[in-house]
Amino acid sequence: MITSTQKFVVHAWSFLFNHEVSPLRHIPDVAIRHYVLQVLGVMWAVSFSIAIGSYTFMAISIVGHTVLIAAAAITVATWTTASIKPKLFIRSTGQKNDNDDN
Repeated sequence: MITSTQKFVVHAWSFLFNHEVSPLRHIPDVAIRHYVLQVLGVMWAVSFSIAIGSYTFMAISIVGHTVLIAAAAITVATWTTASIKPKLFIRSTGQKNDNDDN
């Protein structure tokens, strides 16, 4: 099992990075072959860095959206409470008013 895994890894590595094994072998000029391999390598490096960056900032984005949704929910709850029970927002000073019935 380990031998077959090693062979697979070596074959995959050679297929990707060995210009004599990969499909780039069909390009007759070795310099152009090397150039194309370098361009593909840079393309994949940039692609992975953008993907990893997106995954990293996704958590921050989720937290930010949760905070915004919570703020909207608290605002709606406050407006609803102010419409239904406005006296809830009157601060009691602990003093009795003359209009209070005992």
